[in-house]
Amino acid sequence: MLQRDYISRLIREFMAALQRYLEKNEIADRKKAAEDLYRQYLGSYEFYHTSSLDDIMKSFERYPEEERLSRIEMLAELYYAEADILTEPIRTSQLNLSLSLFDFIDRHDKTFSLDRINKMSDIQRKIGKGSIQL
Repeated sequence: MLQRDYISRLIREFMAALQRYLEKNEIADRKKAAEDLYRQYLGSYEFYHTSSLDDIMKSFERYPEEERLSRIEMLAELYYAEADILTEPIRTSQLNLSLSLFDFIDRHDKTFSLDRINKMSDIQRKIGKGSIQL
């Protein structure tokens, strides 16, 4: 019970911080805020921007099993939100990572999320517009 309360509180805090990130207008402010979000909720910003999907997935083994999907979803949300300030081809690469993570969550989570499905559709639409997929 305490673990679920902790995860719920962590997700609420993360979503509030992500909303504050999205409200920033300046790209430099958003980049700094994104780096802070990675470090606060996941780990090294550099790791999550240079590692392969396999290494990223392995990195979640350090969290308790009941917390992993929530952490993976946090990363998927960060990739999705941060892609708007990136240029090609990094933008498409990040959107592909986000889509892979959302897909993983969708296949393993017991909870249906229309928001997640909509984000996956949006990503597919964005990367399908002449962008190169990984």
